[in-house]
Amino acid sequence: MSRLPASSASPTAAPPLVAAVGVRRAYPGVQALAGVDFAVAAGEVHALVGENGAGKSTLIRLLTGAEQPDQGHLTLHGTVVSGLTPDTARAAGIAVIYQQPTLFGSLTVAENLALGLEPTGLWRRVDPRARRARARELLARLDCDLDPDRSTSSLSMAEQQLVALARALGAQARVLILDEPTACLPDREAHRLLGLLRQLRTAGVGIVYITHRLDELAGRADRVTVLRDGRSVGCLPAAEAGPAELIRRMVGREVGLEYPPRDTAPGEVLLQVDHLTSAAGGLRASSLELRRGEILGLAGLVGAGRTELARTLFGLTPADGGRILVHGRPVSIRSPRDAVALGLAYLPEDRRRHGVVGALSCLANITLASLATFTRRGLLQPVAELQAAAPFGERLAIRTPSWHTPVGSLSGGNQQKVALARWLLREPDLIIVDEPTQGIDVGAKAEIHRLLSDLAAAGKAVLLIASELPEVLGLSDRVAVMAGGRIVATLDRAAATPERVLALALGQEVPACGSS
Repeated sequence: MSRLPASSASPTAAPPLVAAVGVRRAYPGVQALAGVDFAVAAGEVHALVGENGAGKSTLIRLLTGAEQPDQGHLTLHGTVVSGLTPDTARAAGIAVIYQQPTLFGSLTVAENLALGLEPTGLWRRVDPRARRARARELLARLDCDLDPDRSTSSLSMAEQQLVALARALGAQARVLILDEPTACLPDREAHRLLGLLRQLRTAGVGIVYITHRLDELAGRADRVTVLRDGRSVGCLPAAEAGPAELIRRMVGREVGLEYPPRDTAPGEVLLQVDHLTSAAGGLRASSLELRRGEILGLAGLVGAGRTELARTLFGLTPADGGRILVHGRPVSIRSPRDAVALGLAYLPEDRRRHGVVGALSCLANITLASLATFTRRGLLQPVAELQAAAPFGERLAIRTPSWHTPVGSLSGGNQQKVALARWLLREPDLIIVDEPTQGIDVGAKAEIHRLLSDLAAAGKAVLLIASELPEVLGLSDRVAVMAGGRIVATLDRAAATPERVLALALGQEVPACGSS
């Protein structure tokens, strides 16, 4: 990956655009921040890393005015400010792009881009043609050719991220906070983002770059601040901050970067898919087999149809051709209810929207798919719920202050574990996981990898979808490659080299030895 040019301004040459000085923030039972210093200067990319729960999100909420520090203070352009609000932060040019962008699904791309950019008022007149032209201009700056009239609800996560970035461009942000900007972007879109960062840095924009992809930092950041347990444990030049050193500071322990070794002995075929098609999902004649005790990776570029295949298998998107066999019997999966009854489970890509119910407790989320088991005469039995859910706390290492804590307040990794626990409670035979480690820290990622390997070792079948090719290759026994809405090849572990998988995903190679 190419590197960004050196920052045009030294971080100490002028007052920082925004800074937190000795900030502390506590919640009931949790010291989220304990005296943290952080600053970003004009023309600087300052990375912020740490395990989920280390305090990154709390710090960002302070910098954007969503919350106030209990102690310490914030500065804008060197001037101490108090009572910063989201409105005053936006007026000061601070914009944040979250890992899962906050767009309105009922509006078009152009309408989402217009929010906050067009003048408001009772007598304001909307010019649809000018709005669409403005949207095309902003998207073109990202080398993105999305239709401005397309509904935002139909966009992939990568496309949503690009729309959110385009909106920040239109707002002429002076401080841009990027929360896991490449978590759901494949290499091509990640390189687009790198080009955007070059433009913004040259224009004097200060960028806060939050990521769990530690190998990105040497080419994208000037400095890296590491948070652990609400404290800063180092601010390093990015060129000197290798992944091993950052991990040591982040977790305070050694975390293996290798994928867990596993002896595999796949058993009977649990799932067979023959020439499955779905006009609604854009699937074309896709076939695969998944055996008991096996992890089958599903690789491909954004838009290749991986998530659409998963949704079709789980009954969320209708199939209109081909057939699905479970345990050797042809089945019809018209809804998630049908899929669950057949022993299938599905962890979706967007865990906050579709994986967990943030306002409900951890306990309620875990038992949500098994309520009939804990209901007597129409009433839930809370003691039985707790007895069934509690073992998953230790088994999955779910970190929560209480089983009654709203799951939305947990870190991303713990939310993912809660979503997984919900399905494990039903003891499924086959689990489909879509981007299971997207946007979670290295410690939680290693735990998720171990859990998936343990599930396969226990005789479950796992269909793994992940954008990070090393993750797919490291965990999978076989790899199915998708391109243009269909599975173009299935490779055994020895044949699934990064070069071969990428070539197939790009449609540049005909399957040969070791593939089907």
